[in-house]
Amino acid sequence: MARTKQQQPESNPSLSIKSVTKSSVWDIQENDVFRMWEAACKDSEVKENVKHYIQIFKSAFFIEDLREDTTPIRKSYEGRGYKVATIKFDDNMKFIWAIKKRPITRVTDLTYENIRHISATQLLEVIDRNFGGGWDSLSQSIQDIIQSGFDISTTTLPKDRLHKKGGMYDKKVEDGYEVLEVPKGGWVEAIFAKLKPEEVKLRMQLRNGDEEDFDEDDDSDVIVEDNYSSHDEEDEEVDGPNDEDITEDNYSTMMDLGGDDSDEEATELIDFSDE
Repeated sequence: MARTKQQQPESNPSLSIKSVTKSSVWDIQENDVFRMWEAACKDSEVKENVKHYIQIFKSAFFIEDLREDTTPIRKSYEGRGYKVATIKFDDNMKFIWAIKKRPITRVTDLTYENIRHISATQLLEVIDRNFGGGWDSLSQSIQDIIQSGFDISTTTLPKDRLHKKGGMYDKKVEDGYEVLEVPKGGWVEAIFAKLKPEEVKLRMQLRNGDEEDFDEDDDSDVIVEDNYSSHDEEDEEVDGPNDEDITEDNYSTMMDLGGDDSDEEATELIDFSDE
């Protein structure tokens, strides 16, 4: 299970119709959408480009255009989690909208636009719902999306070794990582996740062709380094390790983590973070 923290409601009151993007739209909630549209009703440019702005909001919200606002219809949509309101530009142009934030509950809901708008805890909950298969059960495209917003590390150890005091697990938690533990027989895969700092976000946006947040006059060099590593398919055991064949000397890959404890060094760590 992932370690949980109290989630704060998402909202970004500084955004407006003209400044919102398909990424920043994930920072707002249904009431913010109505507030932004009501504030823009007197803007002729917005009125002329309603379809364009609606498409931006549809990337993060379900939007239903209702023909009438009756009590039964309103209750029907509100019962399904929608917020209903009327947006009126003038007597000849008004909309009755039912709006609901798109949930991020499955790995297929993750996109480059929304990946940095969820917490590490939420991310691990989504991964946990993916049939409990762990990191390697995710497609490469989903892994790429996740790694564009989060530092990800995984390790697979015998369950009685994972929580050794002062080991890698403790160090990752102390460094701010959230953890998901995926049982695999007598072994456990630990998936560590931490949101990347803002400067790494800019690098990943450049890699993925998202230039909305870039200054064209900025001549500074942007260096993007891949530090991906993965299991060798030929060496990977599909059915998991056999406990009878495991010894202290062969159960994991040796890595020097900078400590004096030999058990700390004997840890299989796959680190996907950009350095």
